[in-house]
Amino acid sequence: MRIIAIITLWNNNLEYKMVVEERIYVLHTWASLREYLDVYEHEGLTVQIPILGGFLGYFVTEFGRQNQLVHLWGYNNLEDRKQRREQLALNEQWQSCLKKIRPMIRTMENRIMYPTNFSPIGGDIESFTRINNGSSVDTVLDRISSIRQ
Repeated sequence: MRIIAIITLWNNNLEYKMVVEERIYVLHTWASLREYLDVYEHEGLTVQIPILGGFLGYFVTEFGRQNQLVHLWGYNNLEDRKQRREQLALNEQWQSCLKKIRPMIRTMENRIMYPTNFSPIGGDIESFTRINNGSSVDTVLDRISSIRQ
């Protein structure tokens, strides 16, 4: 997996208050998108949200590359991301989920992006929290489940 820092500097005084990690997975053609999403939603996401925080969204493609999943996570900075990802890697429930979903994944790509100040998330993790009204993990998961029904 590679991490690409994407920074457009038009002013040397820019200060980023948040990083957004974009993770792009493409499933094998034999893998069931529905099965992947079901396992991930019920076994993976429930572990990731309390540890990683900053869940911005999970998306599937309709046009373009098929069997592609994109998910976005917000962190205070790269060190915050590193520490949270290390903590997640130690979680037994997450490791169990990985054993089920990882074989379904054909390719993985990561990018680190910095939101602009005029982005809807406001360029900082506090703005993200305000957007989600400080929702608890259960509230976010309930919202996701209701959308999928």
